[in-house]
Amino acid sequence: MAALPGSELSEEKEAENELRRRQRRPWDGLHKSGKIGISAGLPETLGVYDIGAVRREQREFPADPSLARFICTELTRGYFLEHNEAKYTERREKVYTCMRIPKELEKLMIFGFFLCVDAFLYVFTLLPLRVLLALLRLLTLPCCGFSGSRLLQPAQVCDVLKGLILVLCFSMMHYVDYSMMYHLIRGQSVIKLYIIYNMLEVADRLFSSFGQDILDALYWTATEPKERKRDSIGVIPHFLMAVFYVFLHSILIMVQASTLNVAFNSHNKSLLTIMMSNNFVEIKGSVFKKFEKNNLFQMSNSDIKERFTSYVLLLIVCLRNMEQFSWNPDHLWVLFPDVFMVVTSEIAVDIIKHAFITKFNDITADVYSEYRASLAFDLVSSRQKNACTDYSDSVARRMGFIPLPLAVLLIRVVMSSVKVQGALSYTCVFLFYLGLVTLKVLNSIVLLGKSCVYVKRANMEDKLFEPPSTIPSSTKSSNTDQPTCPSPSVLYSPKKQDFNVLLLMMYQTSDFFLFRPSAPKEEEGEAQAASELKHRTPKKDLLEIDRFTICGNRID
Repeated sequence: MAALPGSELSEEKEAENELRRRQRRPWDGLHKSGKIGISAGLPETLGVYDIGAVRREQREFPADPSLARFICTELTRGYFLEHNEAKYTERREKVYTCMRIPKELEKLMIFGFFLCVDAFLYVFTLLPLRVLLALLRLLTLPCCGFSGSRLLQPAQVCDVLKGLILVLCFSMMHYVDYSMMYHLIRGQSVIKLYIIYNMLEVADRLFSSFGQDILDALYWTATEPKERKRDSIGVIPHFLMAVFYVFLHSILIMVQASTLNVAFNSHNKSLLTIMMSNNFVEIKGSVFKKFEKNNLFQMSNSDIKERFTSYVLLLIVCLRNMEQFSWNPDHLWVLFPDVFMVVTSEIAVDIIKHAFITKFNDITADVYSEYRASLAFDLVSSRQKNACTDYSDSVARRMGFIPLPLAVLLIRVVMSSVKVQGALSYTCVFLFYLGLVTLKVLNSIVLLGKSCVYVKRANMEDKLFEPPSTIPSSTKSSNTDQPTCPSPSVLYSPKKQDFNVLLLMMYQTSDFFLFRPSAPKEEEGEAQAASELKHRTPKKDLLEIDRFTICGNRID
């Protein structure tokens, strides 16, 4: 019984000693409990770990982070972009593509613009001469004797029809008073004119879409072989429909020109600003849609047609204003800022629209070289012996540009603005006509040479020499005297050397094409062209697009 108090005292002393020891060395309990492990980073001295290292480790890994600690972490944390190299490389390529779009797009636009110029000048220069030759053939036919199944060749029949349409529509346009239309439009409010201008743009696209079908139906009805069973209503009804269409379309373009003229002559320029802002609304309607390469090609052709048409409208407005101010050259500088604003807005809208469409649809900038090669293919194929259509008609089908209504209106405005009196005036008109013919010939030579280069660079020349698709025997027997016409996408030439002869002729005619690349450079050019065309979709070739579809009006 006496030993119990002593044992209790000894246990109390041991507990007190243990408590004192833990107060002196608190890290021992943490080490034994496993919360802090023995690491090589803690210095060991006579079996005892440094308490300073433990406290430093506790400061590095605090249990409750503070606001200062969070701010410090946000200011000092880092990241590595190379961990997602593919993503950032793709973003950089998209930026480079957007930077290349203005250059590549303007190359296409300039080439297409001169294609439209060539088709437009054809109406004023070569078409009258071809009509005279066809009429001369009709007059000399009784003297020379009748031989063959046709009085005129199909191309001559189409030329005569175009000439008759131009003469009749020009005669009908004399009964339309341009001045009365101008003052009638000027009396309307700004908001009405804005709505009218938008409606006219939509109507112009609809007229172009249906008008080329009317003209093609007329040409085919007039030149269809007599041996074939006809399902048409006759040439005269088709001709009257074509005359009525060209007349209505000419009036529509005249109203457009009058509205633009009112906007130019308004005092506060508010109407012109509203009309130009309408171009930027086009970005909203097209940028956020899904586009494929073929749809973008159609829209590009439509933009080329719209730009050329706007330039002709500006020319008409300038002619009318210069007439009102007695052809004072100083007034031309008054019109220059407004003309510059219209042209700049057209170019800016096209660049922005195409840049974002290619960005959102992952289309490279090289696609515009393919579009240019396809337009060049149309030009080269229309120059062959077995071509199925005239060049101006192929441009109209591809781009939706019909030169007849625009030509009728321009002739009407020029005849009313410029007074021709006396022999000297007629001499100046004849010299001006010779200048237009010279410009047309030079433009055609340069375009044909450039087209041959584009077609050869794109490796598309083989498609010019592919044989046409097989025709059933019944069709061949009933149409033996007519040359077989290939499909719209592939045209046939009986001699493969024709393209090389044509290319050589273009090299010798134009000083711009007086170079002949050596064999290694040709191989390098072919490899470069192959790398440029590697993004072409194998589903559908650009040449297989329906040429009778007006560009930009159909989205697949």
